[in-house]
Amino acid sequence: MEEIEFILDSTKESMVGSIAHLEKEFLNIRAGKASPQMLGSVFVDYYGSQTPLTQVSNVNVPDARTITIQPYEKSMLQTIEKAIMVANLGFNPMNNGENIIISVPPLTEERRRDLVKQAKAEAEDAKISIRNARKDANTDIKKLEKEGTSEDVCKTAEDDIQKLTDSFIRKVDEHLVTKEAEIMKV
Repeated sequence: MEEIEFILDSTKESMVGSIAHLEKEFLNIRAGKASPQMLGSVFVDYYGSQTPLTQVSNVNVPDARTITIQPYEKSMLQTIEKAIMVANLGFNPMNNGENIIISVPPLTEERRRDLVKQAKAEAEDAKISIRNARKDANTDIKKLEKEGTSEDVCKTAEDDIQKLTDSFIRKVDEHLVTKEAEIMKV
């Protein structure tokens, strides 16, 4: 019985992790308004090691269309500018000698559709991850059944795993609907 509880708990933990990862990925998909999270995937070469942009600079959003980056060391300006270009986020950073300023362009209809496709792909990845957790759990339950755990207990556990899977797939769908609406809102 304890083994089954452990399997259920670890499966749920894995599924929660999938949702958390999806939410993090959705933050990187911009929906028109500037936000510091848009630069979350930017890593800067800081004295030989890849360091997140937020650890070498101050990232601010003075208005809905602008992101400013103020490096802690002025010598990092070009390095940060280059890192933003390499990250291929579709931004054109401008360096004024003190800060890097990024104007976030308004989204075109075509770009919005591309972002929705990207969001759908992320949601599908999350669903695959959740289904893999279900498959692993069911494999573990089958092993326990072979080792002598009663068939009824194993069947109940499999049903619980399926209910858990269904509820997490629904959460992914809900997140996707929300993100899609956010992206398509002009």
